[in-house]
Amino acid sequence: MAARKQSPKALTKRAKIKPASTRARKRAAKDAEPAPLKYHPTGAIAEAYDRVLALTAALPGIEHTRAYGTPCIKVLGKVMARLRSESEGGLALRCDFADRHMLMQADPRTFYVTDHYLNYPMVLINLEEVRWDAMPGLLETAWRLVAPRRVIDEYDAKSR
Repeated sequence: MAARKQSPKALTKRAKIKPASTRARKRAAKDAEPAPLKYHPTGAIAEAYDRVLALTAALPGIEHTRAYGTPCIKVLGKVMARLRSESEGGLALRCDFADRHMLMQADPRTFYVTDHYLNYPMVLINLEEVRWDAMPGLLETAWRLVAPRRVIDEYDAKSR
């Protein structure tokens, strides 16, 4: 008599193995090593990105890491900004849609989006064109969009 095939669900029930919870899967994904760096910035882009890193260093919860094979800035695991490859250009920075529209209207050579970012709250910044006196405010605004409320409240309390 041939053995009857059983579904994976039936096997799980018989062995009393419970599938990982959503929380456990998310925790495992968060603890996983990010994708290896495929794009290493050089020249003027590397210098500009180093300036961005220096400006973000004072903000709580900042992690200088990588995502999608490019250098990335995260706030407690959430992407705040990432350096896109030279062929794509620019720094992708979290930004609400109203601010993005205003920035693009004010300086379209510096602030832009690609089709990929049309429906996502990010703006692309040409680091070779940006006015660096505006960057601290842009970076803090992006940080506030990503950081948890308690971290923002602690930061604001210390800043008073």
